[in-house]
Amino acid sequence: MQKAEIRKQALKNRLSLTNQEFDVLNLQLLAQFQSISFSKIKTLHIFLPIAEKKEPDTFLLIDWLQRNHPEIKIIIPKADFETSLMSHHQYLGKDDLHKNHYNILEPQNGRIHNEDVDMVITPLIAFDKKGYRVGYGKGFYDRFLQNSNAQKIGLSLFSAIDKIDDVNENDIRLDLCITPTNIIKFYTTSC
Repeated sequence: MQKAEIRKQALKNRLSLTNQEFDVLNLQLLAQFQSISFSKIKTLHIFLPIAEKKEPDTFLLIDWLQRNHPEIKIIIPKADFETSLMSHHQYLGKDDLHKNHYNILEPQNGRIHNEDVDMVITPLIAFDKKGYRVGYGKGFYDRFLQNSNAQKIGLSLFSAIDKIDDVNENDIRLDLCITPTNIIKFYTTSC
């Protein structure tokens, strides 16, 4: 299946979740996330959810990290839609966030972070069994991850699809993906 069709179907599935179903799936994602080892993680980059698109509630993960791993520096993105690049900022809490005109929460005063990141929690709409992801189609995360040695982790409310037919050379594979029921590890062997 092509990305455009996957994107359309996956968004429809996500938006059809009841609030109760959505809340349960998010708590299950949190439980899976808690089982990951953070012993070597000094800096973690995480996306902020677009509530209107029922993206996974990463605030649950951020709150848990702050309580259980206060030594980890949390970094969040700010998108520049003219260049399709992101800047990366230290997370200062919900009071520092403001929605842009795409309804994406962004930091206002968090210091820019230009250093290495150890783990990146990436948004996705769907992912396949080889670890490729479908995003919103702008390539922000593929550009960001292109030269990164960070562990790349997807968060998905649903299971993997079989295959994304139109993967291209710029698509960056995930190292693993967290779903409500398990953590799927991908190996870096060629397609």
